[in-house]
Amino acid sequence: MGEMRVRNAGEKDIPAAVGLAGSLGLAYPGMEGDRLWVAEDEKDGRVVGVVALKEHPDCHELCALGVAPSWRGRGVAKALVRALLAEAPGTVHLATVIPGFFEAIGFERAAGAPRTFIDRRKTSWCDGCDRTRCTVLLRKAS
Repeated sequence: MGEMRVRNAGEKDIPAAVGLAGSLGLAYPGMEGDRLWVAEDEKDGRVVGVVALKEHPDCHELCALGVAPSWRGRGVAKALVRALLAEAPGTVHLATVIPGFFEAIGFERAAGAPRTFIDRRKTSWCDGCDRTRCTVLLRKAS
């Protein structure tokens, strides 16, 4: 396997980024209009990872973090999150069933969540997920 590079997604990357998210069960309506970052295989330019920053009226949300199975365990997800955090304007929230992963890179458990964030959590892609395992985390702007 070759090296990978993380960068802001350009218009030409959107179909591959949303496609990868979809193949991992992470795509959501309107994803193509949000800010996306991709990890690409430097050898062939293939998108092997994606993360999105969704803007709500009162907060920003990290969502749709996913890595192609053959690229997992190589720091791709951490690199994507770090790239997003480097450019995110202000505090970033997320809801996850793997809080330990995000806590290891600077997120902390949130006492609560902005109202629109909670309302938007009631989406079809939350259906079937064990809500008792869902944890809301935040990372304050540095």
